[in-house]
Amino acid sequence: MFAILVGISLKSAALLAVAWLGSFLLRSRSAAARHLVWTAASAAILALPLLSVSLPSWRIAEPGALAPANVGLVFRVLAIAGAETAGGPAAASTGIAQAAGAARQTDWRLWVLALWSLGAAIFFAQTSVAYLRMLRLRARARAFADSGEFQELAESLGVGGQVALLESAPSSMPMTFGVRRPAIFLPADAIHWSEERRRMVLLHELAHVRRADAATHLMARAALGINWWNPLAWSAWREFLKERERAADDLVLRAGARASDYASHLLEVARSMQPAFGTAGAAVAMARRAQLEGRLLAILDSSIQRHAVGRATPLVAALAAVVLVAPFAAVRAQEQPAQTLPPEVDATIRAAIDQKNHEILEHAASAYEALQKYDLAQTLLENALAIREQVSGSQSAAYAAGLVKLGDLELKRNQRGEAQAFYTKAISLGDRPEVAGALVYMGMMAMNRERDTARDYFQRAIAVNPTGTEAGSAYTWLAEMQAKEPGGAGEAELLYQKALAAEDPETPEAASTMHLYARFLQGQDRGPEAEQMEKQAKAVTQTTATQFAKGLGGMVVFRSGAAPNQPTPQPTPQLDLPTPGPGVSRVGNGVSAPVLLSKVEPQYAEEARAAKYQGTVVVYVEVGTDGYAHNMKVVRGLGLGLDEKAIEAVSLWKFKPGAKEGQPVTVAATIEVNFRLL
Repeated sequence: MFAILVGISLKSAALLAVAWLGSFLLRSRSAAARHLVWTAASAAILALPLLSVSLPSWRIAEPGALAPANVGLVFRVLAIAGAETAGGPAAASTGIAQAAGAARQTDWRLWVLALWSLGAAIFFAQTSVAYLRMLRLRARARAFADSGEFQELAESLGVGGQVALLESAPSSMPMTFGVRRPAIFLPADAIHWSEERRRMVLLHELAHVRRADAATHLMARAALGINWWNPLAWSAWREFLKERERAADDLVLRAGARASDYASHLLEVARSMQPAFGTAGAAVAMARRAQLEGRLLAILDSSIQRHAVGRATPLVAALAAVVLVAPFAAVRAQEQPAQTLPPEVDATIRAAIDQKNHEILEHAASAYEALQKYDLAQTLLENALAIREQVSGSQSAAYAAGLVKLGDLELKRNQRGEAQAFYTKAISLGDRPEVAGALVYMGMMAMNRERDTARDYFQRAIAVNPTGTEAGSAYTWLAEMQAKEPGGAGEAELLYQKALAAEDPETPEAASTMHLYARFLQGQDRGPEAEQMEKQAKAVTQTTATQFAKGLGGMVVFRSGAAPNQPTPQPTPQLDLPTPGPGVSRVGNGVSAPVLLSKVEPQYAEEARAAKYQGTVVVYVEVGTDGYAHNMKVVRGLGLGLDEKAIEAVSLWKFKPGAKEGQPVTVAATIEVNFRLL
């Protein structure tokens, strides 16, 4: 709905601009011709909503955004984050409410839609009230006493059919109302007017009937109601009214009225009479004081063209405008690719649904996660969750496992609030092995604020899966908490050892435990033990991080947060860098450095933030002739997810390749990603 509203608004503004141009080009023509332009524009604007939703889309691709060039080559990146984790639930009893609150974040688009709807509703309500008031006034009005001149004047202007001449309150403004059964209202005291004034007033009102101005008035007001917020629409409305009255004045003058006499009578009517209260939205009044000066000047100007248009011309013009605007209404901006499923994804979803096999979708989601196509991965996991619900029910362990997978995906997208919402819902279905990871994460989020709540989460994770990887992570975080307690070092070390016993020593989880254990040992002045533990941890970290880099497809690019005017790479001391492969050059000896074109800042891992862990990750890359980095290897890692975060960021960079003798070449380089907590 928001996209439709924006599209209609922009297209309406474009149509109004075209109408303004047309009116300007016809400034030397008659008022009837210019009013025809505004009538056609109103019809087109009114047709836009219906045409936009009913016609097949004619899509035009949006132009791609051009990345600003960064002429400096920088190899050091700074990632800064607050030391506190995202606010976790204070207690298990409040977790669901807090997660639901995060999921109910207000969408500003809804406020825009609500505001537009409210304004449009008020506008159309005013018009409806005015129309009902006029219907009531017509039903109660008496016929105006007429000696036959009204019928003669109607015939002289070519007005056929029955037109009622009715009496309104004394000193009220003459007006015309009604589309199928038009009526003209004259004030009761008009019987005492001179014959000439009554004749000119009747000619003016009959001109409105002949021109079907009551119908075009309602149509233009409806178009204004759709665009009530747009100042351009209100300006167009005033032009519509001005040209309408001038066109009616021209018909009176063409019928033989003297310009000076007609101007005098018009001035007196405007001066002494008032429009009926609340009827302006539905009735066509004879005179508005705001427009009077311009009308009088136009009436007295003998050089102005006063040609009328045919009676059917407004209808033809309106229909022509609707037909011409139809292709314009069908235009859509090209939607983002993620909104349309690729054929292979759609086929995978259909096959999994037919077989009621959620694993098909979850395997495919893992592949798209590795490619960082998270929207497609989410679509696959959502369909997998629906299959789990259909097969096992929404209270089952299988359904809880599906919720955890969606939470894990949200963490990879750095959407912590959404991840907590999925985890909290999974935990609410009961403590079971499938939610052990969610319990660990919720405890990690609470450990720096609600320590008792965090301990409860960790102990529940151990209880549901005493020997699994999640139990090892829970022991590690319990050790981190215990190490901060007075006299808690002994118990903390036992917990670290329990964690290592529960974890596979070659996994990232075990590496994280070893990194934190090494930090603990260092704090206990046990340097040699800490050094040995850290060495084991880094060996695992480098291996797992490099495998993660290969999983991204080998397409990687630099990224930087340093000053853009740094002309040369900064040296990285005392690192055992890989030997560049065949055809890979280093900067210097006629080889120019790559130029950074675009970058993405690295995110801070939640585990590292919770443990207040910081340091520097060094990555070796080879920037290819395609402007991307290949053969990426972690040469100094940190663990706790920071290595993977550095690789994710670097994988999104784009370069102008290095060159030798004017030809692009592959260049070896290193990137430092510095993670710091405020």
